[in-house]
Amino acid sequence: MASTYTANSGIEKIGAGEQAGAWGTTTNNNLDILDRAINGVGAITLSGTTHTLTTSDGSLSDGGFKVLVLGGSPSGTNTITISPNDQDKMYFVQNGTNQTVTFTQGSGANVSIVAGSKGMIYADGAGSGAAVVDLTASIDVSALRLAGTAVTSTAAELNKLDGVNSTTAELNIVDGDTSVGTTAVAAGDGIVTNDAGTMRHTTAATFSTYFNANLVEVPTALNMSGTVTLTPSGAQSVYQRLTVASGSQTLRIAVTNLLAGQHVIIDKTTSANSLTIDWTNSSAVTSSGITLGSSVEFAIGIFNGAGFSFTETVKF
Repeated sequence: MASTYTANSGIEKIGAGEQAGAWGTTTNNNLDILDRAINGVGAITLSGTTHTLTTSDGSLSDGGFKVLVLGGSPSGTNTITISPNDQDKMYFVQNGTNQTVTFTQGSGANVSIVAGSKGMIYADGAGSGAAVVDLTASIDVSALRLAGTAVTSTAAELNKLDGVNSTTAELNIVDGDTSVGTTAVAAGDGIVTNDAGTMRHTTAATFSTYFNANLVEVPTALNMSGTVTLTPSGAQSVYQRLTVASGSQTLRIAVTNLLAGQHVIIDKTTSANSLTIDWTNSSAVTSSGITLGSSVEFAIGIFNGAGFSFTETVKF
């Protein structure tokens, strides 16, 4: 009865009554095949763009190594075909070339290992439809160390980096880089802002519009009939347009919400009737400056933190 061979490593199984007096040689060869399959490290030299990794029955072959150390100078991505396609194989791979290598066994999935990287793969030996699987693609690690340093981030925290394409210089700015440039700010430049806990990227022009709109409060125009108190609604300067419906009316200026350095402008838009501005808000605050009594047509007062330290009134 002739010898047969194991399905995956090609170890010879001597047939009954065969190889009388030669069993020692065959057995020793089988042990060498086993040794290579268990712990063997093979240096595989690649060239061109293809290579066949063969396991031959009954002989020591490159496909029998457990660890494949790839070298040589392939001319491009090198496709390594695991042969034959009906053998189950598992390999530890170190790609020491300057090209990507792609392992294939049949029409099923392939695995690529980029230059300078390592991998752990197995081939399922399914014949023409055989596939190669990357065993490191979905490793479940409960404790990870990189160069001896424990990684304490959670998976959810690390996933936040998915899709980030920032440069080192850009990340260093976020980290508090003290190097400050003098690049001019343009309307289309982006500014990062925290919108109720969500970080958003907004143009400088949008900020300019917001600041300009909120530097000065512009209330609805008044048509005065009787004494009116103008009270700023927020910490903003005020520009108030008004008309006087009849006779002579008084406008009192309150300082509520104002901050030192902010101003109040009163613009009487027609010359009809008379306006008096009370910068003291009926003696509630102390103010000083020039006043024209009931002849006010346009006025400005600058708040000093307690009252209006500068007031100016103009008539038509």
